[in-house]
Amino acid sequence: MEQMQLALAATGIYKRFLVKKTSQITQAVAGVSMEVPAGSLTALVGPDGAGKTTLLRMFAGLIKPDDGHLQVLDVNVVTDPQRVQDRISYMPQRFGLYEDLSVQENLDLYADLHGVPQEVRGQRYRRLLEMTDLIRFTQRPAGKLSGGMKQKLGLACTLVRSPELLLLDEPTVGVDPLSRRELWEIIGQLIDEEQLTVVITTAYLDEAERCARIHVLEEGKLLAEGPPDEIRQHARGLCFVATPTQGQPSRVLQAQLLDDSRNIIDAVPQSGAVRFIRHPHARQQDIDALLSGIEAIPVEARLEDGFMVLLREQYQMTPPDTLPFERSAPSAPTSEENRQSDEKIIEVRDLVRKFGDFIAVDHVSFSVQRGEIFGLLGPNGAGKTTTFRMLCGLLPATSGFLRVTGVDLRHARAPARRRIGYVAQKFALYGDLTVQENLEFFGGAYSLSGERLRKRIQTVTRLFDLAGREQSPSGVLPGGFRQRLAMAVGLLHEPEILFLDEPTSGIDPLRRREFWRRITALSEMGTTIIITTHFMEEAEYCDRIVIQDNGRLVAMGTPYEIRGQAGGKDATLTMEEAFIRIVARERERDKSAERALSL
Repeated sequence: MEQMQLALAATGIYKRFLVKKTSQITQAVAGVSMEVPAGSLTALVGPDGAGKTTLLRMFAGLIKPDDGHLQVLDVNVVTDPQRVQDRISYMPQRFGLYEDLSVQENLDLYADLHGVPQEVRGQRYRRLLEMTDLIRFTQRPAGKLSGGMKQKLGLACTLVRSPELLLLDEPTVGVDPLSRRELWEIIGQLIDEEQLTVVITTAYLDEAERCARIHVLEEGKLLAEGPPDEIRQHARGLCFVATPTQGQPSRVLQAQLLDDSRNIIDAVPQSGAVRFIRHPHARQQDIDALLSGIEAIPVEARLEDGFMVLLREQYQMTPPDTLPFERSAPSAPTSEENRQSDEKIIEVRDLVRKFGDFIAVDHVSFSVQRGEIFGLLGPNGAGKTTTFRMLCGLLPATSGFLRVTGVDLRHARAPARRRIGYVAQKFALYGDLTVQENLEFFGGAYSLSGERLRKRIQTVTRLFDLAGREQSPSGVLPGGFRQRLAMAVGLLHEPEILFLDEPTSGIDPLRRREFWRRITALSEMGTTIIITTHFMEEAEYCDRIVIQDNGRLVAMGTPYEIRGQAGGKDATLTMEEAFIRIVARERERDKSAERALSL
Protein backbone atom coordinates (compact mmCIF):
# COMPACT_ATOMS: atom_id res chain seq x y z
CA MET A 1 0.00 0.00 0.00
CA GLU A 2 1.40 3.38 -1.08
CA GLN A 3 2.26 5.67 1.83
CA MET A 4 0.27 8.90 2.04
CA GLN A 5 2.37 11.99 1.31
CA LEU A 6 2.10 14.57 4.06
CA ALA A 7 2.36 18.34 3.64
CA LEU A 8 2.46 18.84 7.41
CA ALA A 9 3.07 16.66 10.46
CA ALA A 10 2.92 17.94 14.06
CA THR A 11 3.72 15.77 17.08
CA GLY A 12 3.01 16.93 20.64
CA ILE A 13 3.61 20.63 20.01
CA TYR A 14 3.21 23.21 22.78
CA LYS A 15 3.25 27.00 22.82
CA ARG A 16 3.17 29.27 25.86
CA PHE A 17 3.13 33.08 26.04
CA LEU A 18 4.10 35.44 28.87
CA VAL A 19 1.59 38.26 29.41
CA LYS A 20 4.02 40.99 30.50
CA LYS A 21 1.55 43.24 32.33
CA THR A 22 0.30 40.40 34.54
CA SER A 23 3.43 38.17 34.43
CA GLN A 24 1.13 35.22 33.78
CA ILE A 25 1.90 32.31 31.46
CA THR A 26 -0.82 31.49 28.92
CA GLN A 27 -0.86 28.01 27.39
CA ALA A 28 -1.97 28.70 23.80
CA VAL A 29 -1.30 25.22 22.37
CA ALA A 30 -1.03 22.10 24.55
CA GLY A 31 0.28 18.87 23.05
CA VAL A 32 -1.36 19.01 19.60
CA SER A 33 -0.56 16.23 17.13
CA MET A 34 -1.99 16.27 13.60
CA GLU A 35 -1.24 15.40 9.98
CA VAL A 36 -2.26 17.20 6.77
CA PRO A 37 -2.15 15.13 3.55
CA ALA A 38 -0.70 16.84 0.47
CA GLY A 39 -3.32 18.24 -1.90
CA SER A 40 -6.05 18.33 0.77
CA LEU A 41 -8.30 21.00 2.28
CA THR A 42 -8.13 20.97 6.10
CA ALA A 43 -9.99 23.16 8.62
CA LEU A 44 -9.09 24.20 12.15
CA VAL A 45 -12.20 25.15 14.14
CA GLY A 46 -12.86 25.96 17.78
CA PRO A 47 -13.98 28.68 20.20
CA ASP A 48 -12.12 31.98 20.57
CA GLY A 49 -8.77 31.46 22.23
CA ALA A 50 -8.65 27.79 21.24
CA GLY A 51 -5.17 28.17 19.65
CA LYS A 52 -6.08 28.15 15.93
CA THR A 53 -4.10 31.25 14.91
CA THR A 54 -1.12 30.24 17.07
CA LEU A 55 -1.00 26.88 15.29
CA LEU A 56 -1.11 28.53 11.85
CA ARG A 57 1.70 30.89 12.81
CA MET A 58 3.81 27.93 13.93
CA PHE A 59 3.06 26.12 10.65
CA ALA A 60 4.26 29.25 8.80
CA GLY A 61 7.50 29.36 10.77
CA LEU A 62 6.67 32.76 12.28
CA ILE A 63 6.85 31.49 15.87
CA LYS A 64 8.56 28.39 17.27
CA PRO A 65 6.91 25.66 19.35
CA ASP A 66 8.24 25.40 22.90
CA ASP A 67 8.13 21.60 22.74
CA GLY A 68 7.32 18.87 20.20
CA HIS A 69 8.21 18.24 16.58
CA LEU A 70 6.85 20.09 13.54
CA GLN A 71 7.60 19.08 9.95
CA VAL A 72 6.27 21.23 7.06
CA LEU A 73 6.87 20.10 3.45
CA ASP A 74 9.44 17.60 4.81
CA VAL A 75 11.40 20.42 6.47
CA ASN A 76 11.89 20.91 10.21
CA VAL A 77 10.26 24.31 10.52
CA VAL A 78 11.88 24.95 13.92
CA THR A 79 15.46 24.68 12.65
CA ASP A 80 14.92 25.99 9.11
CA PRO A 81 11.85 28.31 8.97
CA GLN A 82 13.12 30.27 5.94
CA ARG A 83 13.13 27.15 3.72
CA VAL A 84 9.47 26.62 4.63
CA GLN A 85 8.51 30.27 4.13
CA ASP A 86 10.03 30.21 0.63
CA ARG A 87 7.55 27.45 -0.35
CA ILE A 88 4.33 28.47 1.37
CA SER A 89 1.89 31.42 1.38
CA TYR A 90 0.19 32.70 4.52
CA MET A 91 -2.79 35.09 4.68
CA PRO A 92 -3.32 36.39 8.24
CA GLN A 93 -6.65 37.75 9.52
CA ARG A 94 -5.51 41.34 8.93
CA PHE A 95 -3.75 41.10 5.60
CA GLY A 96 -1.57 44.14 4.90
CA LEU A 97 -2.86 45.75 1.72
CA TYR A 98 -1.46 49.18 0.87
CA GLU A 99 -4.65 51.21 0.57
CA ASP A 100 -3.09 54.14 -1.34
CA LEU A 101 -1.74 51.76 -4.01
CA SER A 102 -3.89 50.41 -6.83
CA VAL A 103 -4.87 46.76 -7.20
CA GLN A 104 -2.09 46.33 -9.80
CA GLU A 105 0.50 48.12 -7.65
CA ASN A 106 -0.31 45.87 -4.67
CA LEU A 107 0.19 42.79 -6.86
CA ASP A 108 3.51 44.18 -8.16
CA LEU A 109 4.70 44.99 -4.64
CA TYR A 110 4.03 41.49 -3.31
CA ALA A 111 5.57 39.94 -6.44
CA ASP A 112 8.72 42.00 -5.77
CA LEU A 113 8.76 40.96 -2.10
CA HIS A 114 8.50 37.27 -3.06
CA GLY A 115 11.01 37.53 -5.91
CA VAL A 116 8.55 36.42 -8.61
CA PRO A 117 10.38 36.55 -12.01
CA GLN A 118 9.07 39.15 -14.48
CA GLU A 119 8.54 36.54 -17.19
CA VAL A 120 5.94 34.60 -15.15
CA ARG A 121 4.08 37.59 -13.69
CA GLY A 122 1.84 38.38 -16.68
CA GLN A 123 0.26 34.92 -16.86
CA ARG A 124 -0.01 34.64 -13.05
CA TYR A 125 -1.64 38.08 -12.74
CA ARG A 126 -4.19 37.32 -15.47
CA ARG A 127 -5.18 34.08 -13.81
CA LEU A 128 -5.53 35.63 -10.36
CA LEU A 129 -7.44 38.69 -11.61
CA GLU A 130 -9.85 36.50 -13.58
CA MET A 131 -10.40 34.16 -10.62
CA THR A 132 -11.07 37.06 -8.24
CA ASP A 133 -13.07 39.10 -10.78
CA LEU A 134 -10.78 42.09 -10.16
CA ILE A 135 -9.63 42.44 -13.77
CA ARG A 136 -11.85 45.55 -14.23
CA PHE A 137 -10.44 47.24 -11.13
CA THR A 138 -6.66 47.05 -11.61
CA GLN A 139 -6.27 50.86 -11.38
CA ARG A 140 -8.61 51.34 -8.40
CA PRO A 141 -6.89 52.14 -5.06
CA ALA A 142 -7.18 49.22 -2.63
CA GLY A 143 -8.70 51.59 -0.05
CA LYS A 144 -11.65 52.22 -2.38
CA LEU A 145 -12.55 48.51 -2.67
CA SER A 146 -15.42 46.90 -0.74
CA GLY A 147 -14.61 44.51 2.11
CA GLY A 148 -15.18 41.42 -0.06
CA MET A 149 -13.00 42.79 -2.87
CA LYS A 150 -10.23 43.60 -0.38
CA GLN A 151 -10.26 40.00 0.85
CA LYS A 152 -10.07 38.74 -2.73
CA LEU A 153 -7.16 41.09 -3.47
CA GLY A 154 -5.45 39.91 -0.28
CA LEU A 155 -5.80 36.31 -1.48
CA ALA A 156 -4.46 37.27 -4.93
CA CYS A 157 -1.42 39.00 -3.35
CA THR A 158 -0.83 35.93 -1.17
CA LEU A 159 -0.83 33.78 -4.34
CA VAL A 160 1.39 35.92 -6.62
CA ARG A 161 3.83 33.06 -6.35
CA SER A 162 2.57 29.50 -6.69
CA PRO A 163 2.93 27.95 -3.20
CA GLU A 164 2.95 24.29 -2.20
CA LEU A 165 0.99 25.04 0.98
CA LEU A 166 -1.55 27.83 1.57
CA LEU A 167 -2.41 28.88 5.14
CA LEU A 168 -5.56 31.02 5.51
CA ASP A 169 -6.55 32.54 8.87
CA GLU A 170 -10.31 33.25 8.75
CA PRO A 171 -10.23 34.71 5.21
CA THR A 172 -14.01 35.27 5.06
CA VAL A 173 -14.48 37.23 8.31
CA GLY A 174 -16.49 40.39 7.66
CA VAL A 175 -17.36 39.25 4.13
CA ASP A 176 -20.92 39.06 2.81
CA PRO A 177 -22.44 35.72 1.65
CA LEU A 178 -21.96 36.47 -2.07
CA SER A 179 -18.27 37.32 -1.66
CA ARG A 180 -17.83 34.37 0.71
CA ARG A 181 -19.18 32.01 -1.94
CA GLU A 182 -16.83 33.54 -4.55
CA LEU A 183 -13.80 33.16 -2.26
CA TRP A 184 -14.59 29.49 -1.73
CA GLU A 185 -14.95 28.96 -5.48
CA ILE A 186 -11.43 30.39 -5.89
CA ILE A 187 -10.02 28.10 -3.17
CA GLY A 188 -11.74 25.06 -4.74
CA GLN A 189 -10.34 25.97 -8.15
CA LEU A 190 -6.79 26.21 -6.76
CA ILE A 191 -7.06 22.80 -5.11
CA ASP A 192 -8.49 21.14 -8.23
CA GLU A 193 -6.18 22.74 -10.81
CA GLU A 194 -2.92 23.19 -8.88
CA GLN A 195 -3.22 20.34 -6.35
CA LEU A 196 -2.60 22.96 -3.68
CA THR A 197 -2.67 21.99 0.00
CA VAL A 198 -4.80 24.40 2.04
CA VAL A 199 -5.15 24.72 5.84
CA ILE A 200 -7.85 27.19 6.89
CA THR A 201 -9.25 28.47 10.17
CA THR A 202 -12.88 29.57 10.12
CA ALA A 203 -15.67 30.70 12.42
CA TYR A 204 -18.24 29.50 9.84
CA LEU A 205 -19.02 25.84 10.41
CA ASP A 206 -20.85 25.59 7.07
CA GLU A 207 -17.52 26.49 5.43
CA ALA A 208 -15.71 23.77 7.36
CA GLU A 209 -18.23 21.26 5.92
CA ARG A 210 -16.39 21.69 2.59
CA CYS A 211 -13.12 20.38 4.03
CA ALA A 212 -11.84 16.83 3.77
CA ARG A 213 -10.72 16.83 7.39
CA ILE A 214 -11.55 18.94 10.43
CA HIS A 215 -9.59 19.47 13.64
CA VAL A 216 -11.64 20.78 16.58
CA LEU A 217 -9.58 22.71 19.14
CA GLU A 218 -10.49 23.84 22.64
CA GLU A 219 -8.20 25.64 25.09
CA GLY A 220 -5.14 24.71 23.03
CA LYS A 221 -5.96 20.99 22.92
CA LEU A 222 -7.22 18.82 20.08
CA LEU A 223 -10.77 17.86 21.03
CA ALA A 224 -11.65 15.81 17.93
CA GLU A 225 -10.52 15.26 14.37
CA GLY A 226 -11.82 13.53 11.27
CA PRO A 227 -13.96 14.03 8.16
CA PRO A 228 -17.09 16.21 8.60
CA ASP A 229 -19.32 13.15 8.83
CA GLU A 230 -17.34 11.88 11.83
CA ILE A 231 -17.84 15.18 13.69
CA ARG A 232 -21.55 15.22 12.75
CA GLN A 233 -21.87 11.74 14.24
CA HIS A 234 -21.72 13.20 17.76
CA ALA A 235 -25.15 14.82 17.19
CA ARG A 236 -26.79 12.13 15.07
CA GLY A 237 -30.35 11.33 16.21
CA LEU A 238 -30.43 14.33 18.56
CA CYS A 239 -31.44 17.14 16.15
CA PHE A 240 -34.99 18.46 15.68
CA VAL A 241 -36.85 21.43 14.23
CA ALA A 242 -39.88 23.00 15.95
CA THR A 243 -42.00 25.79 14.44
CA PRO A 244 -43.47 28.24 17.00
CA THR A 245 -47.10 29.29 16.88
CA GLN A 246 -47.87 31.94 14.28
CA GLY A 247 -46.85 35.44 15.32
CA GLN A 248 -44.35 34.29 17.94
CA PRO A 249 -40.72 35.22 17.12
CA SER A 250 -38.56 32.10 16.88
CA ARG A 251 -36.07 33.67 19.33
CA VAL A 252 -38.72 33.42 22.09
CA LEU A 253 -39.02 29.64 21.67
CA GLN A 254 -35.24 29.43 21.37
CA ALA A 255 -34.76 31.22 24.72
CA GLN A 256 -37.36 28.95 26.31
CA LEU A 257 -35.45 25.85 25.16
CA LEU A 258 -32.02 27.18 26.15
CA ASP A 259 -33.28 27.90 29.67
CA ASP A 260 -33.37 24.12 30.23
CA SER A 261 -29.67 23.26 29.94
CA ARG A 262 -30.27 19.79 31.45
CA ASN A 263 -32.33 18.64 28.46
CA ILE A 264 -31.25 20.95 25.63
CA ILE A 265 -27.69 21.20 24.30
CA ASP A 266 -28.28 23.92 21.71
CA ALA A 267 -31.06 25.87 19.98
CA VAL A 268 -30.92 28.39 17.11
CA PRO A 269 -33.53 30.12 14.92
CA GLN A 270 -33.72 28.64 11.42
CA SER A 271 -36.09 29.62 8.58
CA GLY A 272 -38.79 30.82 10.98
CA ALA A 273 -38.46 27.72 13.16
CA VAL A 274 -36.03 26.67 15.91
CA ARG A 275 -33.45 23.96 15.37
CA PHE A 276 -32.46 22.28 18.64
CA ILE A 277 -30.26 19.47 19.95
CA ARG A 278 -31.66 17.44 22.81
CA HIS A 279 -29.47 15.87 25.44
CA PRO A 280 -29.01 12.11 24.81
CA HIS A 281 -30.41 11.35 28.28
CA ALA A 282 -33.37 13.77 28.10
CA ARG A 283 -36.78 12.21 28.75
CA GLN A 284 -39.41 12.64 26.05
CA GLN A 285 -41.99 13.98 28.53
CA ASP A 286 -39.56 16.75 29.53
CA ILE A 287 -39.04 17.74 25.88
CA ASP A 288 -42.81 17.68 25.26
CA ALA A 289 -43.38 19.90 28.30
CA LEU A 290 -40.78 22.39 27.03
CA LEU A 291 -42.42 22.57 23.60
CA SER A 292 -45.97 22.96 25.01
CA GLY A 293 -47.61 20.96 22.24
CA ILE A 294 -45.42 22.17 19.36
CA GLU A 295 -44.36 19.29 17.11
CA ALA A 296 -40.64 18.46 16.94
CA ILE A 297 -39.53 17.04 13.57
CA PRO A 298 -36.25 15.05 13.43
CA VAL A 299 -33.58 16.42 11.05
CA GLU A 300 -30.12 15.31 9.92
CA ALA A 301 -27.20 16.52 12.04
CA ARG A 302 -24.93 19.24 10.65
CA LEU A 303 -21.26 19.80 11.40
CA GLU A 304 -22.20 22.69 13.69
CA ASP A 305 -24.47 20.37 15.69
CA GLY A 306 -21.62 17.93 16.25
CA PHE A 307 -19.33 20.80 17.21
CA MET A 308 -21.79 22.06 19.84
CA VAL A 309 -22.24 18.57 21.32
CA LEU A 310 -18.45 18.21 21.62
CA LEU A 311 -18.19 21.51 23.46
CA ARG A 312 -21.08 20.60 25.75
CA GLU A 313 -19.27 17.39 26.66
CA GLN A 314 -16.20 19.44 27.59
CA TYR A 315 -17.88 21.84 29.97
CA GLN A 316 -21.32 22.87 31.11
CA MET A 317 -22.73 25.69 28.99
CA THR A 318 -24.94 27.81 31.22
CA PRO A 319 -27.09 30.58 29.75
CA PRO A 320 -26.15 34.18 30.62
CA ASP A 321 -28.27 36.23 33.00
CA THR A 322 -31.76 36.81 31.68
CA LEU A 323 -31.80 40.55 32.37
CA PRO A 324 -28.69 42.38 31.12
CA PHE A 325 -29.00 45.38 33.46
CA GLU A 326 -31.23 47.07 35.99
CA ARG A 327 -33.00 49.73 33.95
CA SER A 328 -33.29 53.02 35.81
CA ALA A 329 -34.36 55.40 33.04
CA PRO A 330 -38.01 56.35 33.70
CA SER A 331 -38.77 56.65 29.99
CA ALA A 332 -37.96 53.01 29.28
CA PRO A 333 -41.05 50.84 28.81
CA THR A 334 -41.54 47.45 30.38
CA SER A 335 -41.48 44.37 28.17
CA GLU A 336 -45.29 44.26 27.99
CA GLU A 337 -45.58 47.98 27.21
CA ASN A 338 -42.85 47.61 24.62
CA ARG A 339 -44.80 44.97 22.72
CA GLN A 340 -47.85 47.25 22.59
CA SER A 341 -45.95 50.44 21.66
CA ASP A 342 -45.79 51.77 18.11
CA GLU A 343 -43.47 54.62 19.09
CA LYS A 344 -40.98 55.36 16.33
CA ILE A 345 -37.59 55.82 17.92
CA ILE A 346 -35.85 56.20 14.53
CA GLU A 347 -37.35 57.83 11.43
CA VAL A 348 -35.52 57.93 8.09
CA ARG A 349 -36.92 59.56 4.93
CA ASP A 350 -35.15 60.00 1.58
CA LEU A 351 -31.74 59.74 3.23
CA VAL A 352 -28.84 60.50 0.87
CA ARG A 353 -25.09 60.44 1.43
CA LYS A 354 -22.64 61.39 -1.30
CA PHE A 355 -18.85 61.21 -1.37
CA GLY A 356 -18.01 63.57 -4.19
CA ASP A 357 -19.91 62.28 -7.22
CA PHE A 358 -20.38 58.83 -5.67
CA ILE A 359 -23.81 58.16 -4.11
CA ALA A 360 -23.23 55.76 -1.20
CA VAL A 361 -26.82 55.93 0.13
CA ASP A 362 -29.57 56.69 -2.37
CA HIS A 363 -32.91 57.99 -0.98
CA VAL A 364 -33.39 55.35 1.73
CA SER A 365 -36.54 55.43 3.93
CA PHE A 366 -37.60 53.31 6.93
CA SER A 367 -38.56 53.60 10.61
CA VAL A 368 -37.71 51.61 13.75
CA GLN A 369 -40.02 51.09 16.73
CA ARG A 370 -38.86 51.22 20.34
CA GLY A 371 -37.64 47.83 21.57
CA GLU A 372 -37.21 46.33 18.09
CA ILE A 373 -34.21 44.34 16.98
CA PHE A 374 -33.66 45.87 13.54
CA GLY A 375 -31.14 44.44 11.07
CA LEU A 376 -29.26 46.32 8.34
CA LEU A 377 -28.03 43.78 5.78
CA GLY A 378 -26.28 44.07 2.45
CA PRO A 379 -23.23 42.99 0.47
CA ASN A 380 -19.87 44.67 1.08
CA GLY A 381 -20.01 48.15 -0.42
CA ALA A 382 -23.84 48.25 -0.47
CA GLY A 383 -24.11 51.39 1.69
CA LYS A 384 -25.30 49.78 4.93
CA THR A 385 -22.25 50.86 6.98
CA THR A 386 -22.66 54.44 5.71
CA THR A 387 -26.37 54.33 6.69
CA PHE A 388 -25.41 52.88 10.06
CA ARG A 389 -22.87 55.63 10.73
CA MET A 390 -25.43 58.33 9.86
CA LEU A 391 -27.94 56.77 12.28
CA CYS A 392 -25.28 56.86 15.03
CA GLY A 393 -24.54 60.52 14.38
CA LEU A 394 -20.97 59.67 13.32
CA LEU A 395 -21.48 60.88 9.75
CA PRO A 396 -23.66 63.78 8.49
CA ALA A 397 -26.27 63.11 5.83
CA THR A 398 -26.06 64.93 2.49
CA SER A 399 -29.84 65.34 2.37
CA GLY A 400 -33.06 63.80 3.68
CA PHE A 401 -34.78 63.54 7.08
CA LEU A 402 -33.26 61.64 10.01
CA ARG A 403 -34.72 61.64 13.54
CA VAL A 404 -33.26 59.51 16.37
CA THR A 405 -34.79 59.44 19.90
CA GLY A 406 -36.89 62.46 18.93
CA VAL A 407 -33.84 64.53 17.87
CA ASP A 408 -33.28 65.77 14.31
CA LEU A 409 -29.84 64.29 13.62
CA ARG A 410 -29.14 66.67 10.73
CA HIS A 411 -29.07 69.63 13.12
CA ALA A 412 -28.37 68.27 16.64
CA ARG A 413 -26.20 65.17 16.60
CA ALA A 414 -24.62 65.64 20.04
CA PRO A 415 -27.86 65.37 22.12
CA ALA A 416 -28.87 62.17 20.28
CA ARG A 417 -25.42 60.58 20.75
CA ARG A 418 -25.79 60.84 24.54
CA ARG A 419 -28.79 58.50 24.33
CA ILE A 420 -27.19 55.78 22.24
CA GLY A 421 -24.56 53.09 22.74
CA TYR A 422 -22.19 52.02 19.99
CA VAL A 423 -20.09 48.88 19.48
CA ALA A 424 -17.75 49.21 16.50
CA GLN A 425 -17.00 46.50 13.95
CA LYS A 426 -13.33 46.51 14.95
CA PHE A 427 -12.24 46.50 18.58
CA ALA A 428 -12.16 50.24 19.35
CA LEU A 429 -11.11 50.28 23.01
CA TYR A 430 -7.63 50.94 24.39
CA GLY A 431 -5.55 47.78 24.13
CA ASP A 432 -2.89 48.95 26.60
CA LEU A 433 -5.49 49.66 29.30
CA THR A 434 -6.89 46.88 31.46
CA VAL A 435 -10.55 45.86 31.40
CA GLN A 436 -11.16 47.91 34.57
CA GLU A 437 -9.30 50.96 33.21
CA ASN A 438 -11.32 50.91 29.96
CA LEU A 439 -14.58 50.75 31.90
CA GLU A 440 -13.53 53.63 34.18
CA PHE A 441 -12.31 55.77 31.26
CA PHE A 442 -15.43 55.35 29.14
CA GLY A 443 -17.69 55.65 32.18
CA GLY A 444 -16.16 59.08 32.75
CA ALA A 445 -16.69 59.96 29.07
CA TYR A 446 -20.40 59.13 29.60
CA SER A 447 -20.44 61.51 32.62
CA LEU A 448 -20.68 58.67 35.15
CA SER A 449 -18.71 59.07 38.38
CA GLY A 450 -18.45 58.01 42.02
CA GLU A 451 -20.83 55.40 43.39
CA ARG A 452 -22.97 55.42 40.23
CA LEU A 453 -19.96 54.53 38.04
CA ARG A 454 -18.76 51.88 40.51
CA LYS A 455 -22.18 50.16 40.52
CA ARG A 456 -22.50 50.28 36.75
CA ILE A 457 -19.02 48.73 36.34
CA GLN A 458 -19.93 45.99 38.83
CA THR A 459 -23.17 45.27 36.93
CA VAL A 460 -21.68 45.04 33.42
CA THR A 461 -18.65 43.10 34.71
CA ARG A 462 -20.98 40.50 36.19
CA LEU A 463 -23.39 40.35 33.26
CA PHE A 464 -20.71 40.01 30.61
CA ASP A 465 -18.69 37.44 32.57
CA LEU A 466 -15.62 39.66 32.89
CA ALA A 467 -15.02 38.93 36.59
CA GLY A 468 -11.45 37.75 37.14
CA ARG A 469 -10.17 39.57 34.05
CA GLU A 470 -10.44 43.13 35.38
CA GLN A 471 -6.63 43.56 35.44
CA SER A 472 -5.99 41.91 32.06
CA PRO A 473 -4.87 44.28 29.27
CA SER A 474 -7.80 44.40 26.85
CA GLY A 475 -5.51 44.06 23.82
CA VAL A 476 -4.48 40.51 24.80
CA LEU A 477 -7.99 39.22 25.51
CA PRO A 478 -9.36 36.48 23.20
CA GLY A 479 -11.82 37.79 20.59
CA GLY A 480 -14.91 36.69 22.49
CA PHE A 481 -13.84 38.51 25.65
CA ARG A 482 -12.93 41.65 23.69
CA GLN A 483 -16.44 41.64 22.23
CA ARG A 484 -17.96 41.27 25.72
CA LEU A 485 -15.88 44.21 26.97
CA ALA A 486 -16.98 46.36 24.00
CA MET A 487 -20.62 45.48 24.79
CA ALA A 488 -20.11 46.27 28.48
CA VAL A 489 -18.65 49.69 27.62
CA GLY A 490 -21.49 50.41 25.16
CA LEU A 491 -24.10 49.71 27.86
CA LEU A 492 -22.45 51.51 30.79
CA HIS A 493 -24.71 54.56 30.49
CA GLU A 494 -27.91 52.52 29.84
CA PRO A 495 -28.64 53.85 26.33
CA GLU A 496 -32.06 53.81 24.69
CA ILE A 497 -30.60 52.51 21.43
CA LEU A 498 -27.64 50.15 21.03
CA PHE A 499 -25.87 50.19 17.65
CA LEU A 500 -23.90 47.03 16.86
CA ASP A 501 -21.67 47.01 13.76
CA GLU A 502 -20.95 43.36 12.85
CA PRO A 503 -20.42 42.48 16.53
CA THR A 504 -20.11 38.72 15.95
CA SER A 505 -17.64 38.91 13.06
CA GLY A 506 -15.03 36.20 13.60
CA ILE A 507 -16.68 34.89 16.75
CA ASP A 508 -17.32 31.16 17.12
CA PRO A 509 -20.85 29.65 17.29
CA LEU A 510 -20.77 29.20 21.06
CA ARG A 511 -20.00 32.89 21.71
CA ARG A 512 -22.59 33.94 19.12
CA ARG A 513 -25.26 32.03 21.09
CA GLU A 514 -24.24 33.83 24.30
CA PHE A 515 -24.24 37.18 22.53
CA TRP A 516 -27.75 36.77 21.15
CA ARG A 517 -29.14 35.66 24.50
CA ARG A 518 -28.03 39.01 25.89
CA ILE A 519 -29.35 40.97 22.92
CA THR A 520 -32.76 39.28 23.17
CA ALA A 521 -32.93 40.13 26.88
CA LEU A 522 -32.00 43.77 26.18
CA SER A 523 -34.82 44.01 23.65
CA GLU A 524 -37.28 42.55 26.17
CA MET A 525 -36.30 45.38 28.55
CA GLY A 526 -37.12 48.01 25.92
CA THR A 527 -33.68 48.76 24.47
CA THR A 528 -33.79 49.22 20.71
CA ILE A 529 -31.09 47.27 18.84
CA ILE A 530 -29.75 48.26 15.41
CA ILE A 531 -27.36 45.65 14.05
CA THR A 532 -25.36 44.99 10.90
CA THR A 533 -24.18 41.43 10.27
CA HIS A 534 -22.86 39.13 7.56
CA PHE A 535 -24.13 36.04 9.40
CA MET A 536 -27.47 35.71 7.62
CA GLU A 537 -28.71 33.20 10.19
CA GLU A 538 -28.59 36.07 12.71
CA ALA A 539 -31.24 37.95 10.73
CA GLU A 540 -33.69 35.38 12.17
CA TYR A 541 -33.28 37.07 15.57
CA CYS A 542 -34.44 40.41 14.16
CA ASP A 543 -38.02 41.68 14.30
CA ARG A 544 -37.49 43.36 10.93
CA ILE A 545 -34.63 43.80 8.49
CA VAL A 546 -33.73 45.89 5.47
CA ILE A 547 -31.43 44.76 2.68
CA GLN A 548 -29.44 47.40 0.83
CA ASP A 549 -27.44 47.10 -2.39
CA ASN A 550 -25.83 49.74 -4.54
CA GLY A 551 -26.95 52.37 -2.01
CA ARG A 552 -30.65 51.52 -2.43
CA LEU A 553 -33.11 49.71 -0.19
CA VAL A 554 -34.04 46.52 -2.09
CA ALA A 555 -36.09 44.63 0.53
CA MET A 556 -37.69 45.31 3.92
CA GLY A 557 -39.84 43.32 6.34
CA THR A 558 -39.85 40.54 8.91
CA PRO A 559 -37.62 37.52 8.21
CA TYR A 560 -40.77 35.66 7.07
CA GLU A 561 -41.67 38.50 4.68
CA ILE A 562 -38.10 38.68 3.32
CA ARG A 563 -38.15 34.97 2.52
CA GLY A 564 -41.47 35.59 0.73
CA GLN A 565 -39.97 38.49 -1.25
CA ALA A 566 -37.19 36.14 -2.32
CA GLY A 567 -39.79 33.76 -3.73
CA GLY A 568 -39.38 31.46 -0.77
CA LYS A 569 -42.63 29.51 -0.74
CA ASP A 570 -40.44 26.60 0.27
CA ALA A 571 -40.47 26.73 4.08
CA THR A 572 -36.86 25.49 4.25
CA LEU A 573 -35.43 28.55 2.44
CA THR A 574 -32.70 29.99 4.68
CA MET A 575 -32.05 33.69 5.18
CA GLU A 576 -28.73 33.31 3.36
CA GLU A 577 -30.48 31.80 0.33
CA ALA A 578 -33.12 34.57 0.46
CA PHE A 579 -30.43 37.25 0.72
CA ILE A 580 -28.47 35.88 -2.26
CA ARG A 581 -31.63 35.58 -4.38
CA ILE A 582 -32.75 39.14 -3.66
CA VAL A 583 -29.33 40.71 -4.29
CA ALA A 584 -28.69 38.63 -7.43
CA ARG A 585 -32.15 39.57 -8.79
CA GLU A 586 -31.56 43.29 -8.19
CA ARG A 587 -28.16 43.15 -9.84
CA GLU A 588 -29.61 41.40 -12.88
CA ARG A 589 -32.24 44.17 -13.11
CA ASP A 590 -29.49 46.80 -12.97
CA LYS A 591 -27.58 45.02 -15.76
CA SER A 592 -30.73 44.79 -17.89
CA ALA A 593 -31.37 48.52 -17.37
CA GLU A 594 -27.77 49.33 -18.37
CA ARG A 595 -28.08 47.19 -21.51
CA ALA A 596 -31.36 48.91 -22.44
CA LEU A 597 -29.76 52.36 -22.04
CA SER A 598 -26.79 51.39 -24.19
CA LEU A 599 -29.03 50.34 -27.13
